[in-house]
Amino acid sequence: MLNFKQIITFAYESEYDSAYDLKKKKQYSTPKIYDAKGDLSKRWYVYFSYRDPQTDKLKRVTPFYGDANKYKTKEDRLQVLTQYRKTLLKFLQQGYSPFEDNSQLHSSLKKKTKKPEVTFNYVNTEIKHVEEVKETSTPQLKEKIETPKINIQEAFGFALNYKKQLVSVTTFRGYKNRIDVFLKWLNKTYPALKTIDELTKKITFEFLNNILENTSARNRNNYRTELSSIIQVLEDNEIIKSNFVKKIPTLKTIPNRNKTYTQETQEAIFNHLEENDKVLLLFIKFISYNLLRPIEVCRLQIKNINIANKTIQFKAKNSPLKTKIIPELLWRELPDLTLFDPDDLLFAGDKIGGKWEAKLNNRRDFYSKRFKKSVKQKFDLGIDYGLYSFRHTYITKLYRALVKESSPFEAKSKLMLITGHLSMSALEKYLRDIDAELPNDYSEMLKNTNE
Repeated sequence: MLNFKQIITFAYESEYDSAYDLKKKKQYSTPKIYDAKGDLSKRWYVYFSYRDPQTDKLKRVTPFYGDANKYKTKEDRLQVLTQYRKTLLKFLQQGYSPFEDNSQLHSSLKKKTKKPEVTFNYVNTEIKHVEEVKETSTPQLKEKIETPKINIQEAFGFALNYKKQLVSVTTFRGYKNRIDVFLKWLNKTYPALKTIDELTKKITFEFLNNILENTSARNRNNYRTELSSIIQVLEDNEIIKSNFVKKIPTLKTIPNRNKTYTQETQEAIFNHLEENDKVLLLFIKFISYNLLRPIEVCRLQIKNINIANKTIQFKAKNSPLKTKIIPELLWRELPDLTLFDPDDLLFAGDKIGGKWEAKLNNRRDFYSKRFKKSVKQKFDLGIDYGLYSFRHTYITKLYRALVKESSPFEAKSKLMLITGHLSMSALEKYLRDIDAELPNDYSEMLKNTNE
């Protein structure tokens, strides 16, 4: 006996089609995807209700997970669940019921060897089924219907709406801004180009070369990455045949990085801010002592700080939620946090604790500009020095202090717990990039070699 789960899984893997058999009375609700608001630590599934033959009322059926939760990215998990949902809806339309033995129905449908042709019409980024092709008496058994030409704006609109369900607001904004630039360039450079099938690798290459000429190789590569990600959605949804952007090479670039401060400069900056801007100084100490990134500091709310345990929870670059201790050196500089609303931001512009309606990127830019005006201009610091430099500076200090008392491997193992790097290789690469790991003086070796 085939149970309901086995039938769905089999259909998903074999991907066969058969004719729809819609019932007059609606026996089920349309299947939907539960994505836990993007939380990959929770189960995602497809759910629906079916009319209970005993009560004649719609009853929620056990959710269907399949293999979806084995996938570790939002894109992959949603793609699998989307296929499950389509397959489930098709079987419900054919008459399958979670309350009955579907073996006989399944066998009869499986005997059908001819597959109906279904084309898609994309209008306002919504997918609509076109009527199935009817059989004819001519030698050409089926009428040929051409796939509709999809407008470029509609195709990219569809892909952006898809991405919007998977990524953060900041990431989506980046996608949209770059796609808007691309579409504007297309409209100006190739005004006759209207449908997505007319877009080619050559045209996209020309656009990326234009970005390179006007900005930088790094920015050009960023455009290439995000265009590829968006066009991959179009390939996955069979709007285009292949993602040609993948075949466009990435240019080799020399990444810009923030330099570490010398001991003298760092102390001079702290002394200057102690007298002139204590809010900015505390902001910098969260970067220095807690080794947070500037944007992570901007996210902090009063409720993220556990007063009893002296710990802090925050959304990190490589994790949706990370916990760190607050070192005593920093803890004693914090005000009485019980006086604030838990939902207050820790850093709210010119003050510690309060409401601030500005967007996250704008809050980060506020402190960057404030640092530039208050510190960089006074100390005549170049473009290589910024707020992020304090993180590099203090990780370097920590590593060199740890390696004095233990082996390099032991020092890095302890440092990983403090910095939050997910792997030893990632930490080692970071230490190399900031020149934290330096050899001992090798003069004697050179001297012996010369002799």
